[in-house]
Amino acid sequence: MDWPIIEKSGDFAVPPYLTDWEAARAAFDWQTEIDRLSKLPGGGLNLAVEAVDRHVAEGRGETVAMRWISRNQDSRRELTYAQLKEQTDRFAAALRHLGLKRGDTVAVMLNNLAELPIAALGTIKAGCVFCPLFAAFGPEPVRARLILGRARLLVTTEALYLRKIADLREDLTELDHVLLIGGSGQPPQGCLDFQATLNAASPEDGTVEATSPDDPAMLHFTSGTTGEPKGALHPQRSAAGIHATARMVLDLRPGDIFWCTADTGWVTGSIYKLLAPLLAGATGILYEGEFDPGAWYGVLRNEKVTVWYTTPTAVRMLMRFGAALPRTYRPLSLRLAFSVGEPLNPEAVIWARDALGLPFHDTWWQTETGCIALANFAVTTIKPGSMGRPVPGFEVALVERRPEGGLRFIEDAGIPGEIALKAGWPSMFSDYIGAHTRYEECFIDGWYLTGDLAKRDADGYFWFLGRADDVIKASGHLIGPFEVESALMDHPAVAEAGVIGKPDPVAHERVKAYVSLSHGFAAGEALRRELIAFARLRLGSALAPKELVFIDELPKTRSGKIMRRVLKARELGLPTGDLSGMDSDIRGTGV
Repeated sequence: MDWPIIEKSGDFAVPPYLTDWEAARAAFDWQTEIDRLSKLPGGGLNLAVEAVDRHVAEGRGETVAMRWISRNQDSRRELTYAQLKEQTDRFAAALRHLGLKRGDTVAVMLNNLAELPIAALGTIKAGCVFCPLFAAFGPEPVRARLILGRARLLVTTEALYLRKIADLREDLTELDHVLLIGGSGQPPQGCLDFQATLNAASPEDGTVEATSPDDPAMLHFTSGTTGEPKGALHPQRSAAGIHATARMVLDLRPGDIFWCTADTGWVTGSIYKLLAPLLAGATGILYEGEFDPGAWYGVLRNEKVTVWYTTPTAVRMLMRFGAALPRTYRPLSLRLAFSVGEPLNPEAVIWARDALGLPFHDTWWQTETGCIALANFAVTTIKPGSMGRPVPGFEVALVERRPEGGLRFIEDAGIPGEIALKAGWPSMFSDYIGAHTRYEECFIDGWYLTGDLAKRDADGYFWFLGRADDVIKASGHLIGPFEVESALMDHPAVAEAGVIGKPDPVAHERVKAYVSLSHGFAAGEALRRELIAFARLRLGSALAPKELVFIDELPKTRSGKIMRRVLKARELGLPTGDLSGMDSDIRGTGV
């Protein structure tokens, strides 16, 4: 179907430097953007200072920085920039009193609580590395990330600690401290009360660590197709990339009310829910509730949200409830709406225009890019279904990896290729923690290879085609098949497991597992349910398979590698391609 082009609207004000996208792209320079930000003495740079202290110094201390809203929207807590500065100073001082040093990792596993920005920004202010963790993870993914990240301190709730961490504590030999929020008031052995620790620290002792632009500020874990999760480090200079995209893409400015619905355990939540509105001097929303159409529309209307950033999965779920509900709640304040996490289908763009009164602008980026790299800008035409065009400062190409080495650049419109970004933008990840060789393998001839396939049209818009590997995108989450397979194989009944992403109209993909059984176990409905429940307990509902079938033997290469592409091709009824390297075929029971 040919979808209508949506011309740029005049219903919103655009920044004076971006009234002409082509001119802005030609004139933009990252060094100039870095120079916009105030520096620490001696040329240092600290992301938390740019996000908080800078606004206080410039006279905006009484502006609300973050507004927390309870699940039922019957209570709220606001932190001004001045209050956030004082609280993050205290947290930085507390870290020092506990013996943490520059470069140490602080993991934060919280839902949308008001303490979240205090812990995150106080960590960065102290020169430590902020590592967000998804609160819905099961014990094993949390354990793996705490060990890989070498976390010395964890901030979480008492309930999450008792359910997911307490039994693992002996394995976490480098985890010296745990700060707990909520609970009985008497922390379990080996833990401290977050608020009491904060109150005991003096903000005067929380002087900012003199970090350099290249010092690590954040550690974001992302899954791969094989092996352990990858821990991408992002430097302090990321402030420039986040700041620039907050202004140029999201059009954020002081006075805006910004709501990003992503969980802060994922990179979108930490980068754009927490940091982007603060770097832009706007007010960010932290809503404690889960997805509910009426509640979400209520937040948009009652909080007078002006800019909204959400996922295609959420948009498709809202679409299921029709256009009447959003018209009832239509937020007159909403100026712009954006999406991220997976391709946004054209129907959703058109639906939003008709139901909300404005379209969604899709964006594309990765954990490794650290900020938005492709976008449908507010000042340019939207082509529904497109990823958009490159953000000023990014050089984006489509390439093919040559067998003999190097890259072949694809110039012609409509020809598929792998998205590659010229290295050097400030928010680019600086390493994979403990896996530098793996990091170096991401680059060829000075270009970062994303693993995403796309084509480009004659107008320079990019169109997503799929992943070059097997990573599953479900409801905005990146899920590594290996992690799910490993958890399943911990069950005595499972000999081998192969996991793929199956297309889903709402979640984009759903996790489906193929399981071959150990000797002595018989396939059946009761065992299928038991294995799904086992995976949920180990991994959490976000990562666990939604479907599971039994199979006599998984398709593998002669070297023993599971051929997930064969599983997926058979699932979708597509050609399986070259099977010359395959050692076995699919022979399933169909249960």
